Amino acid sequence: MGAGINCFFFACSGTHRVSTYIYTFSSFSSSPRSSHFLCFNSSSPLPNPTIMSQHQRPITNNNVVQHSPIFDYHRLDQQLLDTVAYDALVWSSLHGLLVGDKSVQSSGTVPGVGLVHAPLALLPTPFSETHWRRASDLAPIFNELVDRVSLDATFIHESLSRTKRADEFTSRLLDIHSKMLEINKKEEIRLGLHRSDYMLDEKTKSLLQIELNTISSSFAGLSNLVTELHRYILSHHGKRVGLDSERVPTNNAVYHFADALAKAWSEYNNPRAAIMFVVQAEERNMYDQHFISASRLLYLYNCAICDIKGYRGLFYLKKTIVVLNSVHTRVVIILNFITRIILQLYEKHWQKLIGKEKFYQMEHLLCMDGQAISVVYFRAGYTPVDYPSESEWRARLLMEQSSAIKCPSISYHLVGTKKIQQELAKPGVLERFLEDKDDIAKLRNCFAGLWSLDDPNIVQKAIETPELFVMKPQREGGGNNIYGDDVRETLLKLQKAGSQEDAAYILMQRIFPSLSEAILMRNGCWYKDYAISELGIFGTYLRNKDKVVMNNQSGYLMRTKISSSDEGGVAAGFAVLDSIYLT
Repeated sequence: MGAGINCFFFACSGTHRVSTYIYTFSSFSSSPRSSHFLCFNSSSPLPNPTIMSQHQRPITNNNVVQHSPIFDYHRLDQQLLDTVAYDALVWSSLHGLLVGDKSVQSSGTVPGVGLVHAPLALLPTPFSETHWRRASDLAPIFNELVDRVSLDATFIHESLSRTKRADEFTSRLLDIHSKMLEINKKEEIRLGLHRSDYMLDEKTKSLLQIELNTISSSFAGLSNLVTELHRYILSHHGKRVGLDSERVPTNNAVYHFADALAKAWSEYNNPRAAIMFVVQAEERNMYDQHFISASRLLYLYNCAICDIKGYRGLFYLKKTIVVLNSVHTRVVIILNFITRIILQLYEKHWQKLIGKEKFYQMEHLLCMDGQAISVVYFRAGYTPVDYPSESEWRARLLMEQSSAIKCPSISYHLVGTKKIQQELAKPGVLERFLEDKDDIAKLRNCFAGLWSLDDPNIVQKAIETPELFVMKPQREGGGNNIYGDDVRETLLKLQKAGSQEDAAYILMQRIFPSLSEAILMRNGCWYKDYAISELGIFGTYLRNKDKVVMNNQSGYLMRTKISSSDEGGVAAGFAVLDSIYLT
């Protein structure tokens, strides 16, 4: 045993670090009235308002939302915040609210190495219950819209025709889609794990959509934990901060995602087949993925799940895109080809014996390491970086040609592009896919202004007032959008070039949400700042031919960032994970 017990505390406020006090048994004995306690003492005072950075300085413009005084989080004293921060760090460590530490080389490849708590807000952000319910109600409508648009190949190709000529990545995706049309490949079972992101515009008080994600909709796992963390914090400190933990809505996103994957596996109807997660070679956010794959729901269904380093136990396997085109996989393709010839030689006999659908499934079976694959879940493949060579594109084509359920399929993937979002916002377009007038009105009310760059009037307006617009390329993952004066410079550059490169972008109305006081924490350090938030609503959709197996709102993701930041990705380093407090 050691010579004494160390009691310590660690936290930061801005650049002011809390002192670490260490006490041994002998230290306690010198104070006979105190048998055990933690002592917190600041080595320096709170930041002086006169020397605060621009980001920290109190803001008095109209964008600051006038919430109840209980949401004036900056009023909370440092000792209380130190305590809350310590509890949050302990809880996060015990419950897996973690990401890989980018300062540790192998933290994105080896589980359990270089762990650090996920960036988070110490207290939940107030959000209108009316707008929360409105956003939640939109999820099933968007799910159905994605499915219907995915079946309209003409609309997809016409909408992306100019983009195809300007953007190589979109062009390659469209080529795969075209090949599926040539072979008349139909996705009878369609699975969507979506997330629609919104901001609340302060001026109009409108809930406006930022984007709709149809591939690799992340943070179902960690957002679930942040909600639990905030409910835990308020159950212990709620009276001191004046908040009720019951006003933080429950968030079961990870269970909804796992349930959708398990039910898709069940619909495929091959108990020996596995679910395969396609992941990036280096992923600091791997634990968000592991929470889905390790869900008890998948084990209740007895699903096999395909890991980046091979099998874990009996169930778990993940693969990167490049591994999917390895020599071993090509051998499997040859074996599948031989099997296909045998099946085709006795096609009528096999169809009569096992049924036409099962025959097709066997003929186009996707295998990995000898394991049949029923569901391919993409947590990669949404960025050109994931396709550094032709091998990755061949692997993507192989998966699309197979009978496995893809999440998303190539058509679902294309529906999630910025250009399709802009086309759907045009007058009369939603009526092409939906019949219910109330549903159409609900969707249209959440659309922000969206324009193509082939409109000279809107381009000129954006050049004159770039602060009112965001310029978006056909990319996912954060850090890609163009803001402020860069919008003007980019548009002028495109005009001068006189090429069709402008088709790679769309223009979007810039949304100005209200500001709120926040306590943000990264790397064990908390600080006060003014922040804006973005609400993401998860949706799960599963269809087998004419039968809709599920169409649900499936939890939420709240991301909060300092008000001066344009981009909002957590994994990209711009925002922190948060939850909502209903007002």
